[in-house]
Amino acid sequence: MKKNLFFLSFWLIPFSLFSQISDSAVTELQTATITHFMVNDSLLNVPVSISILDEKTIQSNNSTEISWVLNKAPGVFMQSGSINTNRISIRGLGARTPYGTNRIRGFYGNIPLTSGDSETTIEDLDLEQISQIEIIKGPMSSIYGAGLGGAILLHPKKSNFKGSEFRFSTTVGSFELLKNNAGYSWNGDHSSIHYGYSRIQSDGFRENSDYFREGHTISGDAYRNEKHRLSYLFNQTYLKSYIASSINETDFEENPSSAAANWRVAQGYEQYTNWMGGLDYAYQISPKTELAAAVYFATKEGYEPRPFDILTQNTQTYGGRIQLSGSSIFNLPFQYVLGGELFQDEYDGKTFENLYETNDGNGSLQGNQLTQTLQDRFFYNLFAQIRIPIYKKWEIQAGLNFNQTQFDLTNAFPQEDFDQSKHAYDPIFSPQVSLLFHPNKNQTFFASYSRGYSYPSIDEMLNEEGRVNTSIRPETGNNLEIGYKLFSPKFHLEISAYRMNVKDLLVSERVAEDQYIGVNAGKTLHQGIEISSHYKFVLHRNWIFTPSVSASIGQYEFEEFKHNGNDYSGNELTGVPANLVTAGFELRMPYGFRWMADYYFVDEFPINDANSVYNQSYQLVNTKLDWEKEFWNQLKVGLSIGVNNLTDTHYASMVLVNATAFGNALPRYYYPGNPVNFYGQLRLSVK
Repeated sequence: MKKNLFFLSFWLIPFSLFSQISDSAVTELQTATITHFMVNDSLLNVPVSISILDEKTIQSNNSTEISWVLNKAPGVFMQSGSINTNRISIRGLGARTPYGTNRIRGFYGNIPLTSGDSETTIEDLDLEQISQIEIIKGPMSSIYGAGLGGAILLHPKKSNFKGSEFRFSTTVGSFELLKNNAGYSWNGDHSSIHYGYSRIQSDGFRENSDYFREGHTISGDAYRNEKHRLSYLFNQTYLKSYIASSINETDFEENPSSAAANWRVAQGYEQYTNWMGGLDYAYQISPKTELAAAVYFATKEGYEPRPFDILTQNTQTYGGRIQLSGSSIFNLPFQYVLGGELFQDEYDGKTFENLYETNDGNGSLQGNQLTQTLQDRFFYNLFAQIRIPIYKKWEIQAGLNFNQTQFDLTNAFPQEDFDQSKHAYDPIFSPQVSLLFHPNKNQTFFASYSRGYSYPSIDEMLNEEGRVNTSIRPETGNNLEIGYKLFSPKFHLEISAYRMNVKDLLVSERVAEDQYIGVNAGKTLHQGIEISSHYKFVLHRNWIFTPSVSASIGQYEFEEFKHNGNDYSGNELTGVPANLVTAGFELRMPYGFRWMADYYFVDEFPINDANSVYNQSYQLVNTKLDWEKEFWNQLKVGLSIGVNNLTDTHYASMVLVNATAFGNALPRYYYPGNPVNFYGQLRLSVK
């Protein structure tokens, strides 16, 4: 640990003094709208740590893997077992989820990416159709339901200039990676349209890891004028991805390209088609008052052959939001937001026998039906925020979220096990209050308190018989945070320190190869410091050097945790490293050349609750050379070549926490990361 802290200091000292932002970029940070459903108007004025990842950052790698992007934000740790197998944790929240992401809400525009069973999936959206990513850390946003981990907001790309533009790009790379992207944008006086198409396929580094995804996105303004704006967003995604799954330590060290034996023989995969769409209407009632409303829907049909069964899923989601916002109350300069959200999710899941062992080596074969489960989840949020200047350079912000959640669960097959359950959680009030001080137009100090919650997933609410365990309680947490922000013409610095205590910790206990149950098992402590810094050096005329750094130094532990007769109190929290560093630079050169490089340091972390097994620390280096040139003010041509994992580091890009061994097999903890790999990209755009 001393070595790691020394290493962190070595990187933090120089980069916290020199970093990356240009004059225009600072202005954009100070004035940019954080989100349509937010009382604050800029990063400088928001009393919480929010990371903004702009389009240039989103496209800084190979435009296929979002983990490289999100891991540049301090406090965020996205593990990626493959393009479609990921887990995101923010400040340690969500680190113990077995396979996916929960404790964090996700949105694409105003469309929720978080399903009724609390799982958030963002990795199947095309990065080239996203203009900006906002990451709200901790339960500070009463607008978005005050989730414990926070919220991730993906902004769809829209046309931002008058006229038309055609775009095309193709990316090729290691492991037979091929991605094609095409799009068209048009922006007129009163309407706009943006259409994007993407197609990506890869054989993968590991056995049984072929990947294919195709998607269409349409967004824009159907109509707009000085008082009205009606916007739309529609997305369709088809995915088929084979699953290599996790492997044991021996295979991880000796044969990392192998797949888990049962998944390889079954040729297991997931396949689904997802549709989602939404409309967003805003009406300017007066110069200081706006009414906004949004409605959305989503459908998902999935088919997943697994070694233990075949799962089919059909999910329907719909809902809406409405809010009233303003910048004056009785002629006083009070900014406010009042509103509500409705969410309905309907799920029909069936399992069937998988007869792959009798299918002559041809993989999965569907047999008789085993189960059918129907789930309906409904919730509504009521929220309010107000921002009040109190004395000269001081202001206060307060908010409140009220949530009521209920669900119905029906075990519909087999008939002899028919069972219906209904359950409603007690209403939850989540307050937040913040104090801000602005010594000048470029600086802000803030202190805040907030309370959040996270409901259990469907699996965590069930007992071993598959019935609802009504004694399961939501996780709740109290968060304290202080911070400082500086946006000057060439220098950008953000520092925040936080402490969150979570009680009624939800623990997923594996009781069978395909079954988890949940228990409330104790309390956890999440505390740490986050730093983000950028600077701009003009070396000589067209030579511009822009280094940057982000880091999080944390302490995550079980305060009280007793489970199955074991006392883990005082142990480090499973699945999250205490220390993370991302550093990098961009060197702009004459004739449209750019050289970029990123460095990632991930500290060691425990992968079981007993802290007897650790994932080793690792360091990764990515680099990219880019050239872009505009001809005749109409044609723009771009070329890129890049290398990921330049040092060919052997590491686990994702782990399965608390992996359980069955029979004489070793526990399968590890998802091996890709070795050194290369890619190239060609881009064309015509106006």
